[in-house]
Amino acid sequence: MKVVLQRVSQASVSVHGERVGEIAVGFLALVGIGHGDNADVVQWMAEKTAVLRVFEDDAGKMNRSVTDIGGSVLAVSQFTLYGDCRKGRRPAFTDAASPSLARELYELYVAKLKGLGIDVQTGVFAADMKVSLINDGPVTMLLERTGIDR
Repeated sequence: MKVVLQRVSQASVSVHGERVGEIAVGFLALVGIGHGDNADVVQWMAEKTAVLRVFEDDAGKMNRSVTDIGGSVLAVSQFTLYGDCRKGRRPAFTDAASPSLARELYELYVAKLKGLGIDVQTGVFAADMKVSLINDGPVTMLLERTGIDR
């Protein structure tokens, strides 16, 4: 599983011109699911998202989590995180999970974040989405873990 976390002061996602998800301060989470991913990986990723201290405290240090600040997460499915660009001119997506597994684990990630008390908004799985954001910092983190990592 790969999750790109972008610290934002605001973010939104639209499908066919209609805004379907919007947050103020928090994370835009671009979520990619791979073949080896499972519920344990999703649990780890949700917990890491909730506690990662990249929001500033009163001294201007990155010392607070999205949970600490009462922030939100806009979770957007993003299979292209598994694009392999090493050969040729067109990415290969053979490492991305099947759409059914990806949907199941993406929805589980959203549910786990909500279970941790985080306000979560989403895009529409497998839709052509337009994402808008104001990256705060900019601060962008890549979280990566597979079912075989220990």
